[in-house]
Amino acid sequence: MSNNDIIVSLDIGTSKVRAIIGEINNGTFNIIGVGSADSEGIRKGAIVDIDQTVQSIRSAVDHAERMVDIQISEVYVGISGNHIGLQTSHGVVAVQNEDREIGEEDIERVLKAAEVIALPPEREIIDVVAKQYIVDGLEGISDPRGMIGVRLEVEATIVTGSKTAIHNLLRCVEKAGLKVRDLVLLSLAAGQLALSKDEKTMGSVLVDIGAGSTTIAVFESGTIVATSTLPIGGEFITNDIAYGLRTLTDHAEKAKLKYGCASIEDAASDVTFKVTRIGSNVDKEFTQEDLAAIAEPRVQEIFQLIRQEVKRLGYSEQPGGYILIGGTVSMPGLLKIAQQELEASVRIAVPDFIGVRDPSYTGGVGILHKVVKNMRIRSASSPKKNANRSKAPAPQEPVRKNGLMERLKNLFSEFI
Repeated sequence: MSNNDIIVSLDIGTSKVRAIIGEINNGTFNIIGVGSADSEGIRKGAIVDIDQTVQSIRSAVDHAERMVDIQISEVYVGISGNHIGLQTSHGVVAVQNEDREIGEEDIERVLKAAEVIALPPEREIIDVVAKQYIVDGLEGISDPRGMIGVRLEVEATIVTGSKTAIHNLLRCVEKAGLKVRDLVLLSLAAGQLALSKDEKTMGSVLVDIGAGSTTIAVFESGTIVATSTLPIGGEFITNDIAYGLRTLTDHAEKAKLKYGCASIEDAASDVTFKVTRIGSNVDKEFTQEDLAAIAEPRVQEIFQLIRQEVKRLGYSEQPGGYILIGGTVSMPGLLKIAQQELEASVRIAVPDFIGVRDPSYTGGVGILHKVVKNMRIRSASSPKKNANRSKAPAPQEPVRKNGLMERLKNLFSEFI
């Protein structure tokens, strides 16, 4: 890891595309630039128009570039959606070093061994997440680097996705003139940032409520164990407001963002606003209570569906409760409704970096957090003799990740 590395994450959502620039300066990590643009071409978290999505990506990246005055050429891209799947795997290798010390190469080899699984032809491996390592029968090891052993095993979770969805995402980013350094599962990255160590170990549910979809990720024993995506989100609240106030969707969205409240109890009757009704040039006045009366039932329904889905996944009772992220959870009164409907401890997670202190940035910042963590691990485990031999900065990610991108390109050549 060099003294001054720039890394960029790209979070392509239903309502916004966000590019976040991070800088690693002498071991410290900071957010130095943020760019966002309205998302066109995305519906319910899925790409439906490549050209519009490409334009949105370019707009967000241009915005971030102007803020920091640098040229962005490579990005780490977040991926999510109902096509994501998880399955467990096991890998075993013999330690190669003559002195039997486990090094970075052994870690990469055992993770590669875990990737050897039977997959349907339409699916592709996105990532391999180690649950635990086993050295000569000793279980529960989180990082075996530097340990002495003969046999190295890994219990891992394989993250897979639809080839079509991955292909379309890569195509959009590449058509925007950017190189994809790696694909990162958004819920996994956000969980590493938003959840405490105890929450990940004891068990908790991370809920990302976006505009067009809600992603649920269950964490247990320090890693992600289940994930699911529901086709509901903030857009449903906006649509209800548009119908209820008989106004355009754009006007309903503006009213929701400025005056919206998820709880009628917390809404003020003396806060008023005007909207133009459909088929008329006349403005009609409404109160915040009117808005809350429309929004509250929909918010209640969203959390009822979340609770049902978590129960369906088999993780209804989690000691860590629910942690909420995503743009929709910023609505006043929503936390109160969530606590009532979920009947569990609920909190909203916000990134602790200047310029991105908003739940909607948790995914994008989480991607950078995950990348930096991997870089630091690689930097700390690199042998000193290699550092003396070459002054070049270490790669920003494990070698197996680069292999993933090459495999994807070879795989998708048949589509082109």
